[in-house]
Amino acid sequence: MNLNNKSSPSCRACRSGFALIECLVYAFLMVLLIGAALAAFYRCVNGSMGLRRNAEDISTALLAGERWRDDVRAASGRIVLQHGVDDELLVLASGGQEVSYHFATNAVWRRSGAGNWVCAVTNVKSSTMLADVRTGVNAWRWELELRPRAKHSARFRPLFTFLAVSERSAAR
Repeated sequence: MNLNNKSSPSCRACRSGFALIECLVYAFLMVLLIGAALAAFYRCVNGSMGLRRNAEDISTALLAGERWRDDVRAASGRIVLQHGVDDELLVLASGGQEVSYHFATNAVWRRSGAGNWVCAVTNVKSSTMLADVRTGVNAWRWELELRPRAKHSARFRPLFTFLAVSERSAAR
């Protein structure tokens, strides 16, 4: 009986067992690699969605700020600012029509004339409209701070300052 015969059943079983262990190790490594790739992918998707939301908030705030500046510039009558406990109301008189801005419950609302209130900016942390008296003109300043949507967005502080001069004070 030849013990060195490689075609014996016990040696073939050893080689098949070794190949099965290799396949299991490769499959495990593949699962780890795919899991890490999926985690990185979803992290990038969440970051991209947060960036898109922040960009939309910035765009909305800039559009509302430009509209506010246009309304202040067009104001030819009195501009009245009323402060409440948790809200603020700015009334701009222009000819026979009034435009009002109201800040309450984390949003800035706009109303033209006797129409309905329309939401101009949402997700607002703070909003302050102030008379900014300067030499020769009465300017108005709107400081607007948005709430960051991401939990860990310490690098992003959405703070805006808009300045405008009314038509009445510019004509002086």
